[in-house]
Amino acid sequence: MASEEQSINRCSWCMINELEIKYHDEEWGVPVHDDRKQFEYLMMEVMQCGLSWDIVLKKREIFRSCFDNFDYDKIAAYSERDIENILNIPGMIRSRRKIEAVINNARCVQQIRKEYDSFSDYLWGWTNGKTLIYKGHELGNIPSSNALSKEISSDFKKRGMKYLGAVTVYAHLQACGIINDHMKECHCYKQLINRQDVKYIS
Repeated sequence: MASEEQSINRCSWCMINELEIKYHDEEWGVPVHDDRKQFEYLMMEVMQCGLSWDIVLKKREIFRSCFDNFDYDKIAAYSERDIENILNIPGMIRSRRKIEAVINNARCVQQIRKEYDSFSDYLWGWTNGKTLIYKGHELGNIPSSNALSKEISSDFKKRGMKYLGAVTVYAHLQACGIINDHMKECHCYKQLINRQDVKYIS
């Protein structure tokens, strides 16, 4: 079994531990069309700011516990007491600003849903429902942000969302499958192409 695992090609960034490999194989780049899951992925990026992704994945269940499994309607109703309770949960990242950002962003997502009916539809609308594959990215020439993430980040800011700069937004687009940035030799690359409506960008 171990030799079989070693023979599978993966993106190099995930080869840190089993948790990152599992996330890479089962979630990263798989198209997300569920509003709650989109919000969870996006807020994990918010919590990651200034930290390693490994730390975020290890604290994922703590985040889910703190934020009602990322139910944005419940989070939007949080009070100062809820913030204090979250700050005192063992293992939680004690950043009031990040916690307040998650609450603020939940309220913004509610407004987006009123306008678009679905937060996920709003996000996928930027690419007309297609997964983008940029030339050169499959070889490892991956930027930290691009024109699309800058445009979405700018729109987020206009809507009052916080901690969502172009770099953070780009990471989310990769995670939720709007951009496929798996390496070409990675076993996920072709699997995802076969299940996605893709658009190649030169």
